Amino acid sequence: MNIRLFNTLTKRIDAFSPLDPSRVRMYSCGPTVYDVAHIGNMRAFLLPDLLQRTLRVVGGFDVSWVMNITDIDDKTIRDSAVGSEKWRPEMGTQTTDALANLKMLTAFYAEEFHRDLASFNIIKEHFAAQPLATDYIPQMQALINDILASGYAYASDGSVYFNVAAYAKDHAYGRLFTIDTEHFREGVRIDADEYDRESVSDFVLWKARKEGEPYWDYNVNGTNLPGRPGWHIECSAMSKDILGLPFDIHTGGVDLRFPHHEDELAQCTAGYHEHDQATFWVHNEFLEVEGKKMSKSLGNFFTMRDLVAKGIDPLDVRFAMLQAHYRTVYNFTFDGVKGASAARTKIQDYIYDVKERSTASSGSSTLASELRTSVFTELADDLHTPKALAALFSFIGQHAASSLTPDEASSVLGVLSEINGVLAVFEIADRPVVIIPDDVASIAVQRWTARSAKDWAESDRLRAQLTALGWTMNDGKDSYTLEPMA
Repeated sequence: MNIRLFNTLTKRIDAFSPLDPSRVRMYSCGPTVYDVAHIGNMRAFLLPDLLQRTLRVVGGFDVSWVMNITDIDDKTIRDSAVGSEKWRPEMGTQTTDALANLKMLTAFYAEEFHRDLASFNIIKEHFAAQPLATDYIPQMQALINDILASGYAYASDGSVYFNVAAYAKDHAYGRLFTIDTEHFREGVRIDADEYDRESVSDFVLWKARKEGEPYWDYNVNGTNLPGRPGWHIECSAMSKDILGLPFDIHTGGVDLRFPHHEDELAQCTAGYHEHDQATFWVHNEFLEVEGKKMSKSLGNFFTMRDLVAKGIDPLDVRFAMLQAHYRTVYNFTFDGVKGASAARTKIQDYIYDVKERSTASSGSSTLASELRTSVFTELADDLHTPKALAALFSFIGQHAASSLTPDEASSVLGVLSEINGVLAVFEIADRPVVIIPDDVASIAVQRWTARSAKDWAESDRLRAQLTALGWTMNDGKDSYTLEPMA
């Protein structure tokens, strides 16, 4: 099925086709490993996972997906410094070697990051590579040399800066994000890795060594400039080295359009002479919490571990995020996640019911084809997960599992498995066997008897007992079911 995506580079939804018909090459800006990921980060990582799964399952493509890990920048240096308040014993024992300390801190948080990905069903095996920035210093230095040779960079005070004014005379600067040129400060240099969109000025490619910081030697025209790379140069060099240029898709959050992604584009054009680093740029919108920007000062800042500690299943969070289109702001609320959990359970129960009716054989049916077409059409149209989920719920509402023939159930189950290959929030498996303790079963019988006699007070009292024991009693017309509470 043909895929269409909103391309930040063209500002429109374009038909997607890979430059190499045999595979899609995709690069995603990954984490800066100085702390655990928060739920806003997880939305940014969900986008490329959803995209690469859609490309594989719906589009039928092989995908080479690369996500970098930033282990050298202002924040990782700050938090790995001797005496840092952020240092934890689990990271190891700090030494006088700044690079060794950096490696210990970032290795610890990289492992935490991989745990968060796994909880979100973002599978390690789907990555072609997850490169560490510190493993690509020679490639970054080579790129900076090429930018210098092109006349778009200069050395000053031991650092090397990208000359935005010189570059903008020959090339467009502001292709991904409209630049307010009135705020351009010609000749003003910025050393910080991250800066706001109004700071349009020369940015650092190579940062001069500061006392106590990790550094690498770098020879520029016979002069050694000990230091370390600027943040923007990292992705340009790593994406070129691993995927080649141009590649097909570059993803990230909308906050990365400028300066990070715009600077990546400029560096690739200036050093590699590639006008388009990637042919498609795909960005997800922000996440808010209860309608407000997430902030520690507001007390609405959550990591995945915070949510798990509150008894929330990470896959319910994933499903909740999928209910919003990736190009719209997602408003995280606890009520929203609770509703998502109930909706996910409903679909999961349907899958169990269909599995119980299916035969061992597999095949096709008109119903299965209708389901595949209705869901995949929406996924292929700029990853429209809300409409895809609506199509899935519509099918479930119209086709009860009990109404399917065994052969229809088998074919529908196959399509549900394909859909889950994209959504990754369900189990395509037999219904788990639930062992009900004798005391719980006895209370449930008593409550059903009280309810049948319309003794509502006793019925409510016994339901409260079941809840206290960790069980939910679901009343039907002629019977009831018991489920353990999550």
